[in-house]
Amino acid sequence: MAAPSGGGTAHAHDDVPGDVLDELTPEQLAAQWEEEKPPAAGALASMASSLVVLGVGIGAIILSVAMGLGTPASPQPGLWPFIISCVMVALGLFQLILGRHNRDAEKFTRMSLAPLTGLVTLAAMVALMPLIGFEIPALVLCIIWMRFLGGETWRSTLLVSAIVVAAFYGIFVLALGTSIPHLF
Repeated sequence: MAAPSGGGTAHAHDDVPGDVLDELTPEQLAAQWEEEKPPAAGALASMASSLVVLGVGIGAIILSVAMGLGTPASPQPGLWPFIISCVMVALGLFQLILGRHNRDAEKFTRMSLAPLTGLVTLAAMVALMPLIGFEIPALVLCIIWMRFLGGETWRSTLLVSAIVVAAFYGIFVLALGTSIPHLF
């Protein structure tokens, strides 16, 4: 079975012409998707992911309180992060208490690292922006996300990444005149 042209993982239906896929009934498609999905995660994995969400939410609450909450009439920078963090904690608790019986959760696989990779590269971009501007970090971020996380071709990755960075430059630097760090 050949890998798809985008460089992603091969699926059973990659060799099937598009016309045949269009002829499948919803039941047949559902059965095919059921065969291809990753194995189900157990209660331990569900509990671990809930605890991670709880930990991140509690850490974000602490950081947002340190930024200052203010009042609804006069909000400080930490108010919205505080509200979102409280929602994260509530959802983490809900998942921890009631979600452990959920059998739809997927087992952690190599692809489970993709969101972590996205988060780390986004944090690196934010850290590098004040030092070297947004253009190079944004270009590298787009390339990593499109090519390695999205499985796009090199041609589309480079073209779209350059267009995205140019569009952001045009909007935020030229049109709006924001104080975003930039090289040019």
